[in-house]
Amino acid sequence: MEDLTPEEIQLFIDAISEYSDYDFSEYSIKSFTRRVQKLLIDYRTDLSGLIKKISEKKEFLEEAVKNITVNTTEIFRDAKIWETINNQILPTYQNELRINIWHAGASTGQEIYTMLILLKQHGLYDKSRVYASDINSDVLEIAKSGKYKYREIDEYINNFNETYKDSEQKYNINDYFKISRSRNLIKVKPFLLDKAQYKIHDLTNITNPFAVKYNIIFCRNVLIYFNHELQNRIIKLFEKSLFTGGALIIGKHEGILGNIAEKFQKHGTIYIKK
Repeated sequence: MEDLTPEEIQLFIDAISEYSDYDFSEYSIKSFTRRVQKLLIDYRTDLSGLIKKISEKKEFLEEAVKNITVNTTEIFRDAKIWETINNQILPTYQNELRINIWHAGASTGQEIYTMLILLKQHGLYDKSRVYASDINSDVLEIAKSGKYKYREIDEYINNFNETYKDSEQKYNINDYFKISRSRNLIKVKPFLLDKAQYKIHDLTNITNPFAVKYNIIFCRNVLIYFNHELQNRIIKLFEKSLFTGGALIIGKHEGILGNIAEKFQKHGTIYIKK
């Protein structure tokens, strides 16, 4: 299959906009093209066939959008970031009466449960309010269920152990997850399941879906899919939505550029609002 041209991608974006409220016009053209190419392979069709189906069936359009917007995530992904959160960020909140945390682009929720585990360990769980949003309703349902597939288990265990390798306090992943290799399942234990509030939300609308200010905002490996102008507008939203001294945590291949960067103090991929 030949690569799609920018003009063809624009036709697809225009079709989505015409038949729905979704706007992909400011997504990174390179990553968006890869996702549309995958759609064509998965549905065994060409671009004109894909656009025809989108125009004729609302259900197909929604399914296509969900497939385009799925982002992968892991429990304790990028262990060094979680070490920093564990050792440097969370200890600063011990005297706070309440902690608001927003997982923007939360996907299937592994990051949420990683944070909830750390909050438990620091004695911050009960005074934390955890909010999670994503454009994709299917991934939010997976997040709510807290159930993940066997093939991910070994990687999760390695990530967990790597995060705590230098910690004086030793923790066991089995304290937080029920792991069944025979059933191909890893499941979050009930005491962590009902903490987060979930909402379907499109970050490109540049709105704060929960209408509160936050101590910590996670938006990891999401900004990379947007063009520079949209990234800046979203980061401005995050800056406005954070308390002074609050932390914005983004992906290890992402960064904050331009004038808005002056509003933050950078610590790797963790940005503290000045």
